[in-house]
Amino acid sequence: MPDLHELNHQTVSQYLKNHIRTVPDWPAPGVQFRDITPLLQNPKVFRVLIDAFVHRYMDPALRPDVVAGLDARGFILGSVIAYELNVGFVPVRKKGKLPFTTVQETYELEYGSATVELHTDAVKPGDRVLLIDDLIATGGTMMAGKKLLEKLGAVVTEGAAIVDLPELGGSQKLIAAGLPLFTLLDFAGH
Repeated sequence: MPDLHELNHQTVSQYLKNHIRTVPDWPAPGVQFRDITPLLQNPKVFRVLIDAFVHRYMDPALRPDVVAGLDARGFILGSVIAYELNVGFVPVRKKGKLPFTTVQETYELEYGSATVELHTDAVKPGDRVLLIDDLIATGGTMMAGKKLLEKLGAVVTEGAAIVDLPELGGSQKLIAAGLPLFTLLDFAGH
């Protein structure tokens, strides 16, 4: 029989999964888009979602100094989690959105590339940072965020997301690069 923590995690995961909308053939034919907006619209579901992360990161061994959120849905999660943990929040933005001095990291997409930026004063050397986004697909955005934070001397203690799409290989790539990951659920084989 699974322990209470594991049983609770499975129950929370299934509860959240039941509130994720799958939109077929968007943004392109053959893509099953996992829409997290229903998780945010229902106050009870949103609280369960946020609490699942907050309870994990209240543990002194996992507690960050700063939460960094990836543009754009990582902002929604990250800012609320940072508030609940009583730590700062920093946005990792798409290129051209930050007004102060920045560092940049460019990464490859399926077709072309993208660049993310971070203010140079967003973190201090040695800061323990939780890096968060809504889902992990190819892992490119999270990897770029990790590299940016490390350029400024921070230590990314964990990458976190609601959803892992393991068939796209991102989580394996991030783990291979030395980033511990925590996700609440996955859509393997769907």
